[in-house]
Amino acid sequence: SDKIEDELEMTTVCHRPEGLEQLEAQTNFTKRELQVLYRGFKNECPSGVVNEETFKQIYAQFFPHGDASMYAHYLFNAFDTAQNGSVKFEDFVMALSILLRGTVHEKLRWTFNLYDINKDGYINKEEMTDIVKAIYDMMGKYTYPVLKEDAPRQHVEVFFQKMDKNKDGVVTLDEFIESCQEDDNIMRSLQLFENVM
Repeated sequence: SDKIEDELEMTTVCHRPEGLEQLEAQTNFTKRELQVLYRGFKNECPSGVVNEETFKQIYAQFFPHGDASMYAHYLFNAFDTAQNGSVKFEDFVMALSILLRGTVHEKLRWTFNLYDINKDGYINKEEMTDIVKAIYDMMGKYTYPVLKEDAPRQHVEVFFQKMDKNKDGVVTLDEFIESCQEDDNIMRSLQLFENVM
């Protein structure tokens, strides 16, 4: 019966991850941690890949008071490095490794990529507003009862003024990293993303 079970496993799993040794070399996790993560991943996603819908459902459970679907959408795109509409275990673990154990520089680069919605290498004010709005929506009215409708926009105005060093209307990766590292408030706001991860 073991053999039948194995074959069943092979047919239901459309994606088997690269060897754990290889992932261990590429991430900041130990083999043991990777095994635990993989078990959890397989529990939620028996097929071995996550599509955006599943990702949103998983995320919604963590934010019962808000609407996490927009933020989950942006996050999914940041995880989906191949931009093919699915997140494999490797994608998931690589991102997690950066967000939990990466250097400040790696975390900031990852966050920049999250904000750069159209992936053109720049963050414009619209992109930043979209992400901040999505975070406000996700946190829900219980977290921010006093916020006015235009709070995200004001939040972005302040951020953007600080980040757009040469005032050309877009923020580059270098400007983003520099601004974040010299401003404690921005760094603290970015810690927020670690908490929502």
